[in-house]
Amino acid sequence: MAALAKGGRTNFFGFILRLVARLPFLFLAGRLYGADAVGRFASALIVVELLALVCSMGEKRGLAQRLAESEEHQANLVLDGFVVALMLSGIVATILYLFPQPMFPNGMNSELDILLVVAIPGYALTEIALAAQAYKFDIATTVRARAVVEPWTISIMAGLFYFWMPDAGLALAYIVSIYAGLVTALWPFLRTYGLPRGWRPHPVSMWRMLTRALPLAATDAVEWGTRRLDIFILGFFASPAAVGIYYMAQQVASLPQKLKTSFEPVLGPVITKNLKVKNYAAIAKQVCQVGFWIIAAQAGIALALGIPGEAVMGLIGPEFVGGTGALAFLLAAEVVAATAVVSEAALVYVARVRNMWISLGTIALQAGLTVGALLMIERYAWGDGFMAAGAAISLMLALGAASLVKALLLASILGHTVNNWRWALVWAAAPAVLVGWLITQLPPALEWVELVVGIPLILCTYGYVIWRRGFGPEDRMLFRRNLGGESDADAAPPSNPAQS
Repeated sequence: MAALAKGGRTNFFGFILRLVARLPFLFLAGRLYGADAVGRFASALIVVELLALVCSMGEKRGLAQRLAESEEHQANLVLDGFVVALMLSGIVATILYLFPQPMFPNGMNSELDILLVVAIPGYALTEIALAAQAYKFDIATTVRARAVVEPWTISIMAGLFYFWMPDAGLALAYIVSIYAGLVTALWPFLRTYGLPRGWRPHPVSMWRMLTRALPLAATDAVEWGTRRLDIFILGFFASPAAVGIYYMAQQVASLPQKLKTSFEPVLGPVITKNLKVKNYAAIAKQVCQVGFWIIAAQAGIALALGIPGEAVMGLIGPEFVGGTGALAFLLAAEVVAATAVVSEAALVYVARVRNMWISLGTIALQAGLTVGALLMIERYAWGDGFMAAGAAISLMLALGAASLVKALLLASILGHTVNNWRWALVWAAAPAVLVGWLITQLPPALEWVELVVGIPLILCTYGYVIWRRGFGPEDRMLFRRNLGGESDADAAPPSNPAQS
């Protein structure tokens, strides 16, 4: 639990950095490029990032298990993953370059947009390098790469490219940010693992690794795809501007989603160590504890961003205010998805195939709900704003169903209850909603007060109540730097896996 708390603290700071870094990009993309350009960029990005994630072959979580089980030199094992990912991403990028139609259902901003396929290998290799560092409980590298280098690079480059190549600025800025993140991840990786020793490619062992990783890769792709399928479907039903508005709402809503990454890198290694000694009670306890931490934080951020939603979306640009309803439902979706996220962190090791089928069922349910909602909205001509909200509601319902099913499955396997809900969440939300409602009653001319004063006030109100009524001694461990008189370094995982 100490290791989980330490990793969570480190990456929570990264979440704050990511929030600060993401805002300039949203502002620049919305104000300089406009909703149409953002919508076309978003549609292409969905395909690129999904294929890149598949090419990483589930190593984001599967690498921890391979490193824990094998006696081979660890740098060699990671290099196996690099080689497989590089081969797959090269093949996929070439095919997509030759047949780019799936990337651009609403057309291209520039002919240079096709270069987005170059980002696929960089994205996949970064995922593996960061997973390798997470196995050593080095979360700081993930923070630097994902929360500092990548978002600030894309923000700065999007601003610079606008004055040089405005039509291709978003795509080129994204490519530069991906490879900047890769360099940031590889440098500490080489210092941690060193160079391979006597490594030679072994096609048979690589094939075994590939087949074993397929369920993990499918699960990762589905989990990621549930947050992007709605954009892909919207691209066929709505205008590019509507897709751009929804994409911006999703970018804001995805900020609390990043909180799960505060614990995901360190939760995997801790679970695998407890699995080796069959300490199922400890796994259930850790899943419940981390699940509550994530829900508590996500709910507070969802309230702070959702209640003054019009002001938040208006900051990006006046034409994006129509995405306020979608923003509210997307924020709610991230809260209900927390249980599925932490349950899956254990299921990928104890029931990876069944977890994969549940994930596939989830995305199928989401697709059906989204298409049904959009067809109904199209029939009654309710407009693009309703289409965005319909897609968001469909996502929320699908993720809620996945949370319920995955928690029940994990509880049956571990023999212990998995429940992240506490009534203290309601007690903390009620006064925060009241404070937020009062802030939104200000005149439109004072809308800036909702952002500058309202968001911190909502967070403080919620945080005070959840700390007093919802957090026990183990919960408050998350906010202590010294645990039992030990430094953070001493609080790292003990040598006995059962103690993790």
